[in-house]
Amino acid sequence: MTTTRVTRATRPWIGLAVLALPTLLLSLDVSVLYLALPQLSADLGADATEQLWILDIYSFMLAGFLVTMGALGDRIGRRRLLLIGAAAFGAASIVAAYASSPVLLIAARALLGVAGATLMPSTMALIRNMFTDPKQMGLAIGVWFSCFMGGMTLGPLVGGLLLEHFWWGSAFLLGVPFMVLLLITGPVLLPEYRPERAERIDLISVAMSLAAILPVIYGLKSLARDGWAPLPIAAVLAGIAIGAAFVRRQRTIADPLLDLGLFANRTFSTALGIMLLGGVVMAGLTLLSTVYLQNVAGLSPIEAGVRLIPQNVAMVLGSMLAPVLARKLAAGTVTALGLTLSGGGLLVVTQVDTARSGLLVVGLVLASAGISFPMALTMNLMLASAPPEKAGSAASVSETSGEFGVAVGIASLGSLSTLVYRSVIELPAGTPAQAAEAARSSLTAAIVHAGHLPGVLPAAREAFTSGLNVVGVVGAVVFLGLALVAVITLRNRPA
Repeated sequence: MTTTRVTRATRPWIGLAVLALPTLLLSLDVSVLYLALPQLSADLGADATEQLWILDIYSFMLAGFLVTMGALGDRIGRRRLLLIGAAAFGAASIVAAYASSPVLLIAARALLGVAGATLMPSTMALIRNMFTDPKQMGLAIGVWFSCFMGGMTLGPLVGGLLLEHFWWGSAFLLGVPFMVLLLITGPVLLPEYRPERAERIDLISVAMSLAAILPVIYGLKSLARDGWAPLPIAAVLAGIAIGAAFVRRQRTIADPLLDLGLFANRTFSTALGIMLLGGVVMAGLTLLSTVYLQNVAGLSPIEAGVRLIPQNVAMVLGSMLAPVLARKLAAGTVTALGLTLSGGGLLVVTQVDTARSGLLVVGLVLASAGISFPMALTMNLMLASAPPEKAGSAASVSETSGEFGVAVGIASLGSLSTLVYRSVIELPAGTPAQAAEAARSSLTAAIVHAGHLPGVLPAAREAFTSGLNVVGVVGAVVFLGLALVAVITLRNRPA
């Protein structure tokens, strides 16, 4: 009798360890690829455009298929979809590792994105099924989130070791053992969940969701990278228009791909909004911080990466602490505490100048530790507020909002920083017109085309730092505003 109780009590936690495998892998995969890009580009002869597609096609396909895969898991079974995705991810990883041309590698990365879209919603939905006690589910999600951030922290270190001793394909083969282990242990240790009546998949809705999400993500990424241009703006507008048509269709068909009733729940909508806006601020801040550490503080890429490790460690620790605090405090209180701490970290960023890069690291640590509180708890709130049969859809909406948050944050806050940079830069008198034009366009252009001219580089660095400070102000206002919303909206919600 005791043995049975122990087995029933420990089985979900053993299953959680299994679910940590794809979570750790996906975060490792993203960070390792950036290190491998120079080697694989030289080996395959990839030009600049092909390099961008190698990097971006994964996130495009991941974002586009999340909603579809979340709904599919709710219909055919979450464990089944997870194992199908694991097999596909492993196979695509092998193809990517031994790709003989940029086109083949891009195709393999696209398949990895589709397979990755099956993994994240399935793991979150299975956690919802395995842990019925809200406190245990909160702790399990904290562990899951810690694994994801742990992979982000270890990625540069693991990638550096692999690329130092093996060829670039080893970065992709890293995921194969993870997937094999998941395929072996998953059928034994993970429960299956499928509804009594499986709804049909509306293929028109699938096509419309892809046609809505992919152009928006593409447009936002293009705007962030290349600035304002007609094509990416048209892509964003077209995606929004198709998205509106998609929403209308979901309201009228019998078996919608996305249950819009999820958004009618105030807890779900508030948690989703906090995750989205938190992702916007942190994505923009991380982008600008990386540029600052290398182009203002003058650190090498490896040195800059080391400076960013503490914020990932802080996020791991915070995601483990949040469920512990939530046992005694309401969800709104814990969420507001974290957002207030993040707002304080952004206020520290407003004080950064060209000579005090240490302040930036402190601000990032505080902001990351704080944002880990709501990130750990809001996912729990979203899953708990959704019906069990819609857990996959709820998880997919959460993951999709994260992808949008990153894209919007880089595009919007990156553009804000550029606007401030161009408004405040003061070049020395007598700077040649061509060099002045390059310096006014961006800090990177100033370094490349005018860095040798006296006074230009200090002025460009001051201007970029001013843009970073303004982003800090905006981020602090957003976080403190979200803290107030959390206190009001989630004040009666147990975590």
